[in-house]
Amino acid sequence: MIRWLLWLLAGALLGGIVHLVAVLVLPRTATQDAYSRLAPIAPVNTVAAVPQPVPQNEIMPFMDPAFATAVCRYDLTDGPIKLSVPVSAAYTSVSFYTRRGVAYYAINDRSAGRRLIELELMTSDQRGRLPEDEDVTAADRLIVESPSSTGLIMMRALAPEPGLMPAARAVLSTATCRQQPLPAEQQ
Repeated sequence: MIRWLLWLLAGALLGGIVHLVAVLVLPRTATQDAYSRLAPIAPVNTVAAVPQPVPQNEIMPFMDPAFATAVCRYDLTDGPIKLSVPVSAAYTSVSFYTRRGVAYYAINDRSAGRRLIELELMTSDQRGRLPEDEDVTAADRLIVESPSSTGLIMMRALAPEPGLMPAARAVLSTATCRQQPLPAEQQ
């Protein structure tokens, strides 16, 4: 009887190890991740509208049809990015993801407190090269540090009624995601 319990315990332990390894390895080996799926419609460092989801034909799984969505595939190797997203009448959110799909920052219109969500995205190395400026305070300049040099910025605007979807899409069409020049090295 004890021998059977040991075999069951060993099998459960081995199954747990296999499960853990699969959960940790599979996301890194996936070829159809969000970054790859959005590559055909979204040039790098440019805001592109994501088509509305229709049954059996959606670019991203589990997209909410009540939201207009735009995306910016960013690459910070040549310098930081300045992001500007106007706020819609109902609700607007901006989420940041690494190349592997790990969410690391999000902001919405209520936490921004303005009619425009405006921020700079850069790596920690690029932020370290910024000159110390006493006139610029944290309230005036929102800087987000990216843990990776490539990734996705997802912008969403809510259309509370189907008839308001064109207005939500129009708001996101004016969003910008532009490469900024690298700051000059201080001597």
